Amino acid sequence: MTSSLDPRSVLGRIVLILDAFEVDDHAVGLSELARRSGLPKATVHRICQDLVAARLLNLSPAGYSLGRGLFELGLRASVERTLLEIAVPFMQDLYARTCETVHLGVLDGDEVVYLSKIGGHRQVAAPSRVGGRMPLYCTAIGRALLAHCDSATVDRILSGRLMRRTARTIVGPGLLRAQLDRVLEGGVAFEYEESSAGVACIAAPILGADGRPLAAISVTGPTSRFRPADHVDPVRAAAIGVESILARRRVSNPR
Repeated sequence: MTSSLDPRSVLGRIVLILDAFEVDDHAVGLSELARRSGLPKATVHRICQDLVAARLLNLSPAGYSLGRGLFELGLRASVERTLLEIAVPFMQDLYARTCETVHLGVLDGDEVVYLSKIGGHRQVAAPSRVGGRMPLYCTAIGRALLAHCDSATVDRILSGRLMRRTARTIVGPGLLRAQLDRVLEGGVAFEYEESSAGVACIAAPILGADGRPLAAISVTGPTSRFRPADHVDPVRAAAIGVESILARRRVSNPR
């Protein structure tokens, strides 16, 4: 997560410290947090003490870790909570049908943020994780979202730096624009080994009443056994099902 907050402000420094924690961290020492955040050690120590008191960080002999209070706050995010409540049953149906990994993701800046992931014991080793981020341009779920963004957003992303993640990643703006046109025509986006070797994916957007993307749902599997084109109808049906219930909720609860 990036922030445009002033790093000299108290809130800006808090965000720098929280952002310094990485996915695989179990505990991070004070000196390492200071190095990662770029803040003076004394400042980090003082702010971390307050964050521990607020239950946003935990402190152990090994160092600091993110606290349960952050998790509880995240669950109160009403839009995402409602989306999850509605989408998860459809995701479970897709998993039961395909026995492959099912994702729910939302647009955040130039990236996909994964809100939920359902997979069994044989789930593919995809680079996604709940709360994690991936680029829009090289993931099926990202393209399903990007295709329904305004033209200024599409132009900005396609004219930016598009890094090749695998040998099959499409980075040509013209080719990517053609991919987005196909999403609009067919209602689904495909990815074949562009974000991770050996992984294929199909995704469909969940749209709001104004046609803008609220989220996207996908099924991901290994190329050795998974054929995305075989699952167009169920993935589209799941996305449309979520759309329909969200629309009814908005009508009955306009506020």
